[in-house]
Amino acid sequence: MSKGINRREFVHTSMAAGLAAAVPPSLHGAAPTVLIPKSLKPVVISDLSGILYKNGGPVSAVEKAFEMIVAGSDVLDALIAGVKIPELDPEETGIGYGGLSNADGVVQLDACCMHGPKRWAGGVAALEGVRTPSLVAKAVMENTDHHLLAGKGAQDFARGMGFTIEDDLNTERSRGLWLEWMRRVDPGHYLDPARRSQRGYDVGLAMVRQGLIEEHAFWGTIHCNGISPNGEIAGVTTTSGRAFKVPGRVGDSPILGAGLYVDGDIGAAGSTGRGEANLYNLCSYLIVEHMRHGMHPKDAGMEALRRIKANTIEERLLNSRGDPAFDIRFFALSARGEFAGVAMYGAREQEYAVCTENGAERLPLEGLLSGSPTD
Repeated sequence: MSKGINRREFVHTSMAAGLAAAVPPSLHGAAPTVLIPKSLKPVVISDLSGILYKNGGPVSAVEKAFEMIVAGSDVLDALIAGVKIPELDPEETGIGYGGLSNADGVVQLDACCMHGPKRWAGGVAALEGVRTPSLVAKAVMENTDHHLLAGKGAQDFARGMGFTIEDDLNTERSRGLWLEWMRRVDPGHYLDPARRSQRGYDVGLAMVRQGLIEEHAFWGTIHCNGISPNGEIAGVTTTSGRAFKVPGRVGDSPILGAGLYVDGDIGAAGSTGRGEANLYNLCSYLIVEHMRHGMHPKDAGMEALRRIKANTIEERLLNSRGDPAFDIRFFALSARGEFAGVAMYGAREQEYAVCTENGAERLPLEGLLSGSPTD
């Protein structure tokens, strides 16, 4: 095997050679039929982190991804180059370096990516010590026969692939927020495990209401998907997970069909918000399937939100109106270039990020319900 060719390329090359040998000589000179898709206007969409954080540089995630797509880069390479910007930004406490830690003060990261044209996917869960889990997810996709590596195995794989492993991904800010959370929870006074878990959740939300933690950072996550002029679609989701989670908790972000799903012929969808609600309903897959049957991305997203609402019946997860006491957002893109951002609650001036030939902009999320999760 020549240097630089990975296992997937070797298998594909070998298969192609075998198929060529099997073709009758009379057909070797026949020109193959090539289907050229109609040119589309490229677009990149993301949650708001894709436009807010630039890691001290001149461009945001959606701008970087769009620039690379227009320049001819592979669509997934472009998207991951984009989300790498907020992953490395210490001010973005929902993902990557400086992401809010688990209950033990350890930053554990999840990520997933899907390449529509190649039908490839890769992910990592509960990964420690690597600032850019999106790149490790891509390495899993390109260099293994697996879709998901977790915990120490994911870290060992990353080390073997040449990624730098750090002892601690906390920044002074993220460590300080964890210490404040610990001070408020005071677990020594909450010996009932169920009560202690709820207490930690309530304290975290109180810190959000007081402005100590941005709401998007409490839930973590950036999702970004895009389409190129020739109709190639990909997506990536990366997160530090819910703030102060139970150590080892894995949310929706690295799970195919939940935090992300891409069908190169149909479209892509991804999510931020309460991961457990998305996991239970596999909403990204559901959205893509609705688009397969002709739904516009907005309508498909709304159907997913209705599914979540219908399946949320535990009293602890409901507000005073009997509606979900949490928010969740979906970002959907069709193979026709149509896109939408939707949320469980849309009356709080929530927005998402889009980059087109007109530049990067913030657009309002369409809400299924009015009011707020805590009303």
